[in-house]
Amino acid sequence: MDYKKAGVDIEAGYKSVELMKEHIKGTMRKEVLTNIGGFSGAFSMESFKNMEKPTLVSGTDGVGTKLKLAFLLDKHDTIGIDCVAMCVNDIACAGGEPLFFLDYIACGKNEPQKIATIVSGVAEGCKQANAALIGGETAEMPGFYPVDEYDLAGFAVGVVDEKDLITGKDLKANDVIIGIASSGIHSNGYSLVRKVFSMNEEALNTYYESLGKTLGETLLTPTKIYVKALKTLKDAGVKVKACSHITGGGFYENIPRMLPEGIHAVIKKDSYEVPAIFKMMSVDGDIEEKMMYNTYNMGIGMMIAVEPEDVNYAMELIKIAGETPYVVGEITTGDKGVTLV
Repeated sequence: MDYKKAGVDIEAGYKSVELMKEHIKGTMRKEVLTNIGGFSGAFSMESFKNMEKPTLVSGTDGVGTKLKLAFLLDKHDTIGIDCVAMCVNDIACAGGEPLFFLDYIACGKNEPQKIATIVSGVAEGCKQANAALIGGETAEMPGFYPVDEYDLAGFAVGVVDEKDLITGKDLKANDVIIGIASSGIHSNGYSLVRKVFSMNEEALNTYYESLGKTLGETLLTPTKIYVKALKTLKDAGVKVKACSHITGGGFYENIPRMLPEGIHAVIKKDSYEVPAIFKMMSVDGDIEEKMMYNTYNMGIGMMIAVEPEDVNYAMELIKIAGETPYVVGEITTGDKGVTLV
């Protein structure tokens, strides 16, 4: 008896690392001090020593049951983008610049090419966020996961000068809320998605005119990464007074998280076109409207609040960063919370 006969192939682990190195190389920043394959990743803070009060911000998350679609369609090259996005968008929400990312892949059987494909998506997400992929772990766990399944999670660290933290403390009535378009469902609510739609190859490979692609392609569309848009605003001197990453819990849970006590947000549902996939889900799943807005991003992946006089400039900058903005609401006084009208 040996470890390989017990189900863990150490040689496959070595091969996985070698295959993923090519993808990881493209994420490196000048501050990275170590090579992939060591016991830890080192990152120099020398570049940030001129900040008045350099402050670390962090985020950790996984992909959730969206992974089930990747298994069904045997498509693993974009799911890593979701993992990175869920972490770095939270950092950007605080005004931070993502610096580095680490991933964790647990699988039933280490298939080196599949692992490298997953990591290629992680690396792509890191490139979009300008974060270095400085380490990670691939754990082969036979008997714990089925041989053709895996889990994927990650952890990111960023930095911001304390004075530039986005906290919402200065919000006041008449401030304007700008929503930045999502790419679709992102990586939340897939346990419900999998109840609404048939999870078989025939259903997932069905093309829908309203979606402009197959159902499977739509559902696997990776999460938007908003780091560039937020950085573009910051570099241009636009003050983002509050920011909310619209993830699980939708509008009703996430928008109040950016509000201080005594401040209320009013969102106009007709201020933008809700993507077809959400309309399809609502009809096919017989899901009431409030539940949709309490579960999904409904086409808006990030919301920011700015002064009225900054709205036009902020909208233009967001477009320059490659994203689609909408004026979706405003700030009022009242009980902390959100009203959709």
